[in-house]
Amino acid sequence: MARGSTASSAPESIAQALRSDLLDGTLEPGDRLTEETLCARFGCGRHSVRAGLQILVAEGLLEHRRNKGIVVPEVTGARIDEMCSYRAILELGALRLALAAGAQFTQVSAAVDHLESLTDDTPWRDVIEAHSAVHRKIVEASGNARLVSAHRACEHELGFMLATVRADFSARRLAILHRHLVDQLRIGGDVALRALEDDLELGGRPAMHVALRRQRGLAVGAR
Repeated sequence: MARGSTASSAPESIAQALRSDLLDGTLEPGDRLTEETLCARFGCGRHSVRAGLQILVAEGLLEHRRNKGIVVPEVTGARIDEMCSYRAILELGALRLALAAGAQFTQVSAAVDHLESLTDDTPWRDVIEAHSAVHRKIVEASGNARLVSAHRACEHELGFMLATVRADFSARRLAILHRHLVDQLRIGGDVALRALEDDLELGGRPAMHVALRRQRGLAVGAR
């Protein structure tokens, strides 16, 4: 759906357009969304807008605040830690199942191939999606539908957090790191588990905290 175009906008189409805004940085933490503005933008009624907003609230991309309505939430250190801990439990558990089943991680390697094809000019939101796909394929290798569903439920929120704090990861650097990860996954056993844990706990989480501190420092300096 083109943004703001048709009168028959379904809630999921509205939600998808707003997700794009969040990943593009068009919508930023603290921004307030009103039903009136969204109804005019999408040419639809309040029921569709409310349903679309609720999808994003459930995904953690928006939140309802008393006396303010629907707003884009702030990214905090506590939120980063909560998300990264949850993600680590899901992905490491999935990897254990995948290793036990003798997974070859072919799809993970293919996702890294795509990551390697990106350039420095690739939009950040596309880099985020390519990176997310690598981890999604690790979880899918487990063959456990419940783990896959739980992981997908947090992907959008994690993507928004990465888009907001802008951790210092280029597509090239991510490709190099994740090619190494795939090589370690194929070795299997504790080597594979340690490699994924290092990627999550020594790479992803610290980088997001550093980016958040830098962002806050710039905000204070700009006052």
